[in-house]
Amino acid sequence: MISSNVLESREVRGLGSNLELLASQVVEGFIVGLHKSPFHGFSVEFAEHRLYNPGESTRNIDWKVFGRTNKLFTKKYEEETNLRCQIVVDASSTMYYPYDEKKVEANKYQNKFCFAAQSAAVLMNALKMQRDAFGLTLFDNEIRVATGCKSTTTHYRQLLTHLSKRIENPELNKATDLAQSLHMVADSVHKRSMIVIFTDVVERLDQADQLFSALQHLKHNKHEVILFHVTDRKHELDFEFENRPYVFVDMETGEQVKLLPNQVKEYYTTQVAKFMEQLKVRCLQYNIDFVEADIEKGFFPVLQTWMVKRQKMV
Repeated sequence: MISSNVLESREVRGLGSNLELLASQVVEGFIVGLHKSPFHGFSVEFAEHRLYNPGESTRNIDWKVFGRTNKLFTKKYEEETNLRCQIVVDASSTMYYPYDEKKVEANKYQNKFCFAAQSAAVLMNALKMQRDAFGLTLFDNEIRVATGCKSTTTHYRQLLTHLSKRIENPELNKATDLAQSLHMVADSVHKRSMIVIFTDVVERLDQADQLFSALQHLKHNKHEVILFHVTDRKHELDFEFENRPYVFVDMETGEQVKLLPNQVKEYYTTQVAKFMEQLKVRCLQYNIDFVEADIEKGFFPVLQTWMVKRQKMV
């Protein structure tokens, strides 16, 4: 049975590249969910939410929460924290999977990049609410967008525009250089920050050490790092396809291979599992949070991981 969180996320994802509205709805829904848990503090900006007591000033009533829960909560503010967060999104061609050249529009808002971009927008909305500064890095085989960290609404909307353009204009045959891009991010972020990475980590086993070196570099300035492994788990990790002829296309090179899935499934899943185990072990060694972000599971796991990490930093 699909959880209500997944259903809600799928409905919101239908907003496609309307990132500002999507991000606002997801974050509000997340906060309401915390209220029901019950909620005793979303962050440092909102030191606490508590039930409104008759006779108190109505100035700090959270009317959005009232609209969703039919209960009056008041919110108390504390000082802003000046936390900085650099959000790094892989925009290489493999991130546009699932892709069908015959149904480009149908898949445009269901692929890995769209999910990563929407997740980034959700985090930026939450960061803006906290008055935290945030920046954006987009890369494929090189850095395409790199901004500093600010907390203004104008900055927020500029970053949403960068993400929307990439959603609406998929670029095929674009390779990725994940390791080099992460090295460049590590070199450019000087103040201690939270670094949040969205990538499908499509690396060859013989290049794994380069990636691990780049991940270690990110910790050089004592940054807190979260690596969201964006994946269509059913197909990419578990290789669940009907056993009929398929033409598999390398989205970075265009190379095609025709085969029956059952011919390679055991070997493929073994190799993928081997690499993922290495990656998880290295992330554990470097104190990097590794989180699987299945595009079918929605945004709440992303927000929950970010919130826990943020609370450790403030």
